[in-house]
Amino acid sequence: MPESTTFPTFDPAGLADAEPLLTLMRAFYAEEGLAYEDARARNALAALLADASLGRIWLVREGDALAGYVVVTLGYSLEFAGRFALLDEIYLLEPYRGRGWGRATLEHVANASHAAGLKAVRLEVEDHNARAYDLYGRAGYVRHERGLMTLFLDR
Repeated sequence: MPESTTFPTFDPAGLADAEPLLTLMRAFYAEEGLAYEDARARNALAALLADASLGRIWLVREGDALAGYVVVTLGYSLEFAGRFALLDEIYLLEPYRGRGWGRATLEHVANASHAAGLKAVRLEVEDHNARAYDLYGRAGYVRHERGLMTLFLDR
């Protein structure tokens, strides 16, 4: 994989960043085949941006250019003996893929989570996404023999 000659920067997102984030979210959801509902996305994003106890969002940049975003939300687990991070969304625009930026973003999340005293970082991967499994594995993530199940309460 070719390495980038530049290194990404990670700027904490604020309420003023909602529109660029929503644009990136729409692109991410379209690529992944996820349902995107604008009002629902706006409300969820606004809640996260307004309440740091829920998690963090960082804008991934190359200089002034927006390259993507990463979202980490917070939970608590007895298994982990404390708070953990859920790497909820990570998205890089196509020109920034294959340049080491995904790995740099994962390192940023791990470092920020460790500095915040979190016990673990979890994430979800679509079964068909071999590229993501490879990236996460190289970053130290371990695949569990557990199935992920969801009960949707607000649909």
